Amino acid sequence: MPGQENHKIFGITSVEFEPVALEIFHEQYRKNAVYGEFVKALGVDPGSVRSVTRIPFLPVRFFKSRAVQTGDFKPAAIFESSGTTGMASSSHLVKDLSVYEESFTRGFERVYGPVSRFCILGLLPSYLERGNSSLVYMVDQLVKQSGHPQSGFYAGEYAKLYETLKQLEQKGQPTLLIGVTYALLDFAAQYSLPLKHTIIMETGGMKGRREELIRPEVHALLQQSFPVDAIHSEYGMTELLSQAYSTGGGLFRCPPWMKVLVRDEEDPFRVLETGSGIVNIIDLANLHSCAFIATDDAGKCHADGSFEILGRVDGSDLRGCSLLLV
Repeated sequence: MPGQENHKIFGITSVEFEPVALEIFHEQYRKNAVYGEFVKALGVDPGSVRSVTRIPFLPVRFFKSRAVQTGDFKPAAIFESSGTTGMASSSHLVKDLSVYEESFTRGFERVYGPVSRFCILGLLPSYLERGNSSLVYMVDQLVKQSGHPQSGFYAGEYAKLYETLKQLEQKGQPTLLIGVTYALLDFAAQYSLPLKHTIIMETGGMKGRREELIRPEVHALLQQSFPVDAIHSEYGMTELLSQAYSTGGGLFRCPPWMKVLVRDEEDPFRVLETGSGIVNIIDLANLHSCAFIATDDAGKCHADGSFEILGRVDGSDLRGCSLLLV
């Protein structure tokens, strides 16, 4: 990864994760005004926090109303979520793009091997309409790293994408087709092709374009048109700089510098490493924003560190913390 700084968090071991996370927690408490206010509002004494389950997790909605940054810096990029019509978008201020680049490259290659062995096809039409999507940035960088002449974005050009896939399959070229869910389903409704050398990866998201479906339904529809052993999935969000991947069955695994936990739906301050609840994420790549995010996703964490995403919740468990959102 030429030009990328070797940030120490990317070489972290499972034994080192908790002490490093606690170190980052104390630094962000001191240097991140929004996070510091949040921790104080909860009445949490930072000195009493001695495990990752006791760290306060910042509700993801703070990224819609506040500048969440650790330290004083001019961002190299501001990633924004697509949002829903009439709703505010999240903004993630990124100090150092090399941290993001190293995170997604290492995260991808841990699961799939060198990017350079793939032809990478991006099917992200709605995301391409915006110039500040973290997902588009990631896929664009992977396209460049792949170096394959047919790698690139195909937007809504389904006929061209179909012909490209046929050519790549005939050549036996390992290929990754990564797309937003509704666009993959639209493509699958128009074309069918047996795939032996292609990974189909959905990134989630209907964005109001289609009826919401649960992940097994989406995968079944895609497999009807593109017979493959499994549909792969990517789990990430604007507010994170790391991704988890599923190689089938909707079971995700994190890279070593990322950890998913769950909080109790009735008691959001009760955080567990296994079981069902609402997803909390520790992303140590968020060095310059906030590494401890309380999402609005329902999930289930397993003892081996893998997790499932089961749907969305309305975020009503914020309770007394909502005043900080204004």
